[in-house]
Amino acid sequence: MDKTQRLFAVMDALRRHRRPVTAAALAAEQGVSVRTLYRDVQTLIGLGAPIDGEAGIGYVLRAGFFLPPLMFSAEELEALVLGARWVEAQPDAGLADAARNALGKIANASPEDLRDRIGDTGLWPVLMRGAAEPRPVLGLLRAAMREERALALVYTDDAGQSSEREVWPVQLAYFEGKQIFAAWCCLRADFRHFRTDRVVSLLPTDRRYGRRRAELDRAWRKAWAERNPGWGREP
Repeated sequence: MDKTQRLFAVMDALRRHRRPVTAAALAAEQGVSVRTLYRDVQTLIGLGAPIDGEAGIGYVLRAGFFLPPLMFSAEELEALVLGARWVEAQPDAGLADAARNALGKIANASPEDLRDRIGDTGLWPVLMRGAAEPRPVLGLLRAAMREERALALVYTDDAGQSSEREVWPVQLAYFEGKQIFAAWCCLRADFRHFRTDRVVSLLPTDRRYGRRRAELDRAWRKAWAERNPGWGREP
């Protein structure tokens, strides 16, 4: 790629990292030498990009910086459309609306009118079970994770027994045909996994999580790895 494309690629890479990333890592990702990467970063800083860091430590793009509207490559656009259409097909009405709106914003934010290309990428997600009925509990779970607010849960287990408990949702997994959320269960004082189709009732509360969600997430990942050593990764 030419230098202009390379500079945009470096900016895109920095936007993906929340913490400082070394020049060696960036150079390997871009397929260039570390010396070239140093020069590219200095060029970007000279053009006004708010990049903090230095050689040997790492670089990070300061929060709040937005690139001007850019052209998407064909594959980038295909990935966005395919992902958005998969989300649209999930039983989460809030995310489905957000996916449609996001595609509209992408089309409007680009200097090229992308509406025709978005409407005809030729890529569609295939759902073997067909479209599912909306499940409002998914929006409640996402809100709880964002706001770190406890939820009051009435749940039925595989034996048909109901129980009431307070949970602090940590992760929400979207499988085809079902959704499962991981949460700290105050009743069991441990992490538990719950199927959304077995939720009898789920209500928000005014109580905050007892720990930050990021901290809970790290603890959940560690617990999962210890209980499932052969998996190598979380579900």
